[in-house]
Amino acid sequence: MADDRKLHWENVYSTKGETDVSWFQESPAPSLELIHLAQAKQSDAIVDIGGGASRLVDGLLAEGFGDVTVLDLSEAALDTARKRLGAKGDEVTWIAADATLWKPPRAYDIWHDRAAFHFLTDKAQQAAYIERLKRGLKIGGHLIMGTFALDGPEKCSGLPVARHSSDSLADLLGAGFKLIDSRRHDHSTPWESVQKFQFSTFKRGA
Repeated sequence: MADDRKLHWENVYSTKGETDVSWFQESPAPSLELIHLAQAKQSDAIVDIGGGASRLVDGLLAEGFGDVTVLDLSEAALDTARKRLGAKGDEVTWIAADATLWKPPRAYDIWHDRAAFHFLTDKAQQAAYIERLKRGLKIGGHLIMGTFALDGPEKCSGLPVARHSSDSLADLLGAGFKLIDSRRHDHSTPWESVQKFQFSTFKRGA
């Protein structure tokens, strides 16, 4: 199943331009706002799960964050971001891996995920992801999770998704995660349709 997911996303990013996918954002303002809400310092370690060709990494580097990791299933997606950044891309740690199988080599201050977790539609996948999250997020660190809202799309890129609320995410995370912010976001796709997103920010306690 992991191989099927990887093949799917490699095909997407190999055959479509950066701006030809529904999740493309010219500006990652919603995510940056939540990273500021978490009072992230420029020295904090930030990992963007499923970051692919997202421009969040550009925004983080522009704001002086110096410890940024981008993880994605697709090498092609990461290559797009690396090429876009040019020499600045050398400042980033790029990881091609499945977030449900990855073994985090360290703990991060900020774990950000916009539109990756909602592609995990069964309990085993979700549990595997959360196990990695608990290994890879510091006590006192923040989880920023952007998923399709309960009234958002039921599919994306031809795949089914699991839509979430802050409550459903809290139930999956279990004890030790405190919800500090919950907000909706209407994402406009490149072809001007609207996707309903839910952004939930949690702080990890002891």
